[in-house]
Amino acid sequence: MITRHISQKIKELAAHYFSVCLFGPRQCGKTTLAKELFPSYAYANLEDMDIRALAKNDPKEFFVRFPEPVIIDEIQRVPELLSTVQVRIDETHKKGQYIITGSQQIPLKSTVAQSLAGRTAIVHMQPLSIAELKETGIELPRDIQLISGGMPYLYAQGGINPFEYYKNYVATYLERDIAQIGAVQDLMRFESFMRLLAGRTGQLVNNSAISNEIGVSSVTVGSWLSMLEASHLVYILRPWFTNRTSQVVKTPKVYFCDTGLASYLLGIETPTQMQRDPLLGNLFENLIVTEALKARLNSGAEPNLYFFRNSKGLEVDLLLKSENKLRLFEIKSGKALNDEFCKNMDKFIASYDDYVDTTESKGTVIYSGEDYSSYKCFSYANFHHIDSLFKNVQKPFKLEF
Repeated sequence: MITRHISQKIKELAAHYFSVCLFGPRQCGKTTLAKELFPSYAYANLEDMDIRALAKNDPKEFFVRFPEPVIIDEIQRVPELLSTVQVRIDETHKKGQYIITGSQQIPLKSTVAQSLAGRTAIVHMQPLSIAELKETGIELPRDIQLISGGMPYLYAQGGINPFEYYKNYVATYLERDIAQIGAVQDLMRFESFMRLLAGRTGQLVNNSAISNEIGVSSVTVGSWLSMLEASHLVYILRPWFTNRTSQVVKTPKVYFCDTGLASYLLGIETPTQMQRDPLLGNLFENLIVTEALKARLNSGAEPNLYFFRNSKGLEVDLLLKSENKLRLFEIKSGKALNDEFCKNMDKFIASYDDYVDTTESKGTVIYSGEDYSSYKCFSYANFHHIDSLFKNVQKPFKLEF
């Protein structure tokens, strides 16, 4: 069993809130973790047709069959059940009585906000991180890691072809999530959109350009992109800017939450293909950004991740905002030290020095080579070791009285 770093945070929240909503992409390990952390709880899977019908038609009887404390799995199948959960919470005021999982936020956002406001904690769970794999003795080379991604099933079973796994994953997502909510009438065109988006990972989002290529409106592209974000399949990285200049690009970038999924959509089946693919650098950047996201979420912190680009071509791949200061990161797929890697960070500091934290180093290059704590005032970190760069190590403030 692979220990999930987010476990402690979930247990802490369950001790202080009436319910905990655990959201994340399909098959990222939500159900397994919920059962592991709360083994004595009743368990109701709303994917089961009979259980789903009971929850819809007779919620009181549902809680007779599945009494609290209870794990309610795939709540997006019966979001109206949350109204009953609200009533029962207000009647008992017992902490940690409901662990609720969901893989599709679109029908849930308004329901959770209306029904469980002030009564629930929301946790965003991601696939396995490199740090979690490393703790179990799994440390994969760059190209194998990129095509394998972080879905737990691949590492629990062994001997599975990642390309085949993600092929079935996409088919399941299209048929079970997208088709169920009826938000897309042309599933083939939507899949083409996903493949096109994978080819733009790490790039600025341009809805108009995408719409021209697949033959739908830019409004539809925006809607589909929001759907993928709500399904936790893509992560939208926002730009950092101040009011100091109007030359800063304010368009976000898009990344897939799992590089194995992105690799499949690009048709990359083997490490050899990955090594030769022109999008290797983009996919490696995707890996680092999502690993940074996992480190932040798993340690209970807000992501606070950004990138920077201006109209003059100055760009910094990743910025972490901590205590109103920025830490700078450049992402390179290569293995060799290179002074060129740090030039953009130097230029950024020259323009925004009062915003940057330079107490330990001026910035960090994350790459495939060896760790160097200091090289010409910059740090170099191997991608296997980046969890410590982003996780929150400060204890959160707690109101004591």
